Amino acid sequence: MTDDLPDDDWLDAEARRLLAFARCARLASGGFGWLGADGRVDGDRPLELWINARMTYVFTLAHLWGEPDAAAYADHGLAALTETFRDREHGGWRSQAGGAGPERKAAYDHAFVLLASAAATVAGRPGARALLDEAIGVVEERFWDEDAGALLDTWDAAWREPEPYRGANANMHGVEAFLAVADATGDPVWRERAARITVRLVGEARERNGRMPEHHDARWRPLLDFNRERPGDPFRPYGATVGHGLEWSRLVLQLHAAGGGGDELLADARLLFDAAVRDGWAADGAPGFVYTVDWDGTPVVRERMHWVVAEAVLAAGAQGRDDLAARWWGYAREHLVDEVAGSWHHELDAQNRPASTVWSGKPDVYHAFQACLLPRLPLHPSAAAALARR
Repeated sequence: MTDDLPDDDWLDAEARRLLAFARCARLASGGFGWLGADGRVDGDRPLELWINARMTYVFTLAHLWGEPDAAAYADHGLAALTETFRDREHGGWRSQAGGAGPERKAAYDHAFVLLASAAATVAGRPGARALLDEAIGVVEERFWDEDAGALLDTWDAAWREPEPYRGANANMHGVEAFLAVADATGDPVWRERAARITVRLVGEARERNGRMPEHHDARWRPLLDFNRERPGDPFRPYGATVGHGLEWSRLVLQLHAAGGGGDELLADARLLFDAAVRDGWAADGAPGFVYTVDWDGTPVVRERMHWVVAEAVLAAGAQGRDDLAARWWGYAREHLVDEVAGSWHHELDAQNRPASTVWSGKPDVYHAFQACLLPRLPLHPSAAAALARR
């Protein structure tokens, strides 16, 4: 592994290589499919709202960055969000389209609809502002809990009853989306809401040596044993999720840069970052970040996820730790970047061999693309606004 930061030419080339892979997900029938490890759409997988929203966001950033034809892919994604996933009967967006799974409405998915439509609004894409306004209305009516200062997690399709579960993951991406909405609309209430979510959840990490509880009951009491029997769940794993500690540390700094919190957030960002590095990096002797750890820092799921390394390099850059960013970029280039089939391996085992215990295929370039792009942008404003200003 090299311990040098990649230069701009390499980052540009890698970003374009990721976009070339992502283009293969475009379906003539509408939306973006789930890409397998070889870059072909897996026809057995339903269309996923979170994937389609994230692809729309990525291609919108690519368009603002100046990538030829990216606008057409962004508009293709906006059409899927407007037509394919939209629930015209009950409102909001279904988590899946064309699948046999149970219909639900998830804050996690809706956060990415907000993020994608906010970025597309900044980019001036047709229909984006109407989509953003609709998404804002749904999030305010169905997911935002004013008393708790955070998001509910999941409803049934008809909005009859929310699940008695509150998740940090959906709220983390809510913070990301709310900051983008504040930039797209000029409404500071979204920055204030992002700060309220952050204060609530980061406070819990202070009590546990920097390890943030992911799962809570309806009264926001941490469920520390949640999914102990299914520790490798891709969205609700047991224990502390190392990559989320890194991602939160960056988002906390972005919130602070946006004027959404006091200086105490700087200490919180460092606490989260230091805990994730201490617990996660080479925790079992081999390079790479483990997926999850127990509440004493012992590794639970030792597989290495690509998105964790992408968030690690972004968090290190935000913290001014170029030495660590260079080390982790060296790891990514040696073990994750797939020069043969394209994109990044989404999962490696504890010996850094390609695996599919938690994830199958390579459906997502959102984390890796941002890792190539965001280090060269300011923490504030959000990526789309920063690129538009350039």
